[in-house]
Amino acid sequence: MKLVKLAVVVAALGVLAGCGVETAGTAATSAAIKKQEIEQGKNSLQQAQQKIDAAAKQVEAAQARAAADSNK
Repeated sequence: MKLVKLAVVVAALGVLAGCGVETAGTAATSAAIKKQEIEQGKNSLQQAQQKIDAAAKQVEAAQARAAADSNK
């Protein structure tokens, strides 16, 4: 009877250990995905900022031209 209990405990420990390894692997994969998402977000933010800056420069140039034309 003790041998059966020991076998059950060993089997249970084996299953639980396998779950731990899977959980650690899943956590690592999830972290890598999040890191990639953050990098993509940073790139998108940088591109948006560049577009905003370019649009602001165009507005300033148009205002400067309009001011110069009104002084003529």
